[in-house]
Amino acid sequence: MPTLTRTSGLGRPVTIGGVPEGHTIHRLARRHRRLLHGQVVEVSSPQGRFAEGAAQLDGRRLEGTDAWGKHLFHRYDDWWLHIHLGLFGKFRDGALPAPEPRGALRLRLVGERSWVELRGPTACELMVDAERDALLSRLGPDPLRKDADVEAFLARVARSRAPIATLLMDQKVIAGVGNVYRAEVLFRHGVAPLAAGRDLPGEVTAAMWDDLVGLLEDGVRAGRIVTTEPEDRERPHGRPRRVDAHYVYGRAGLPCRRCGTEILDADHVGRRLFWCPVCEA
Repeated sequence: MPTLTRTSGLGRPVTIGGVPEGHTIHRLARRHRRLLHGQVVEVSSPQGRFAEGAAQLDGRRLEGTDAWGKHLFHRYDDWWLHIHLGLFGKFRDGALPAPEPRGALRLRLVGERSWVELRGPTACELMVDAERDALLSRLGPDPLRKDADVEAFLARVARSRAPIATLLMDQKVIAGVGNVYRAEVLFRHGVAPLAAGRDLPGEVTAAMWDDLVGLLEDGVRAGRIVTTEPEDRERPHGRPRRVDAHYVYGRAGLPCRRCGTEILDADHVGRRLFWCPVCEA
């Protein structure tokens, strides 16, 4: 099996930035639906980079919101507003009156009672149905969607020579899983990160899918990622603290919660991968 080159052993939890994972995008879709659904919306781009698109949407009614993996959609008549937050995109919202626009504000939506602002996204664009369909055809199934094609995910993994750690981050294989869920689900199922997808028993891959469905749904409800079981936390009762939230992610140099072995990390396809060399052997 290939080896990973370790990059650090910090002995303490670390904060690592990244693209928001799928639970965050689904939460945003639900929140925007609550704030603006059915309302005629004033749309502007104070920064100017989305001025033409904003002019197309201004005065239209928000008919619905949707999410697929890390992609957020608003529906306005014949248009889809497509947003991908990327590394730096952030939403902010509040009750009217809206504050004065400040800084690089890509998009502002103002409804009857609320306002929503977007800064720094990787993508903020208009799409027609055919363009959205083309984008979705390039994405794998999303565990948070009721119409998710789990068999497509299982088949893609079963025929791939790529490491399972790579496949879980490939949005063409499974949409919405990011670095945290990737590291945590591999640990929870005792799967070596560099094991080839095709070498995994089908029941293990299916169990990881089912686990991701539950973990992502928990993330949507809680607004945070918690993957540890109560008995594996330093404080097993009450709301999980940040230091108790994960098994391996961000814990390089700390002891494994289950076996005590030092958690390792390494660069893997441009991202940091965390694992326990004993529990995931």
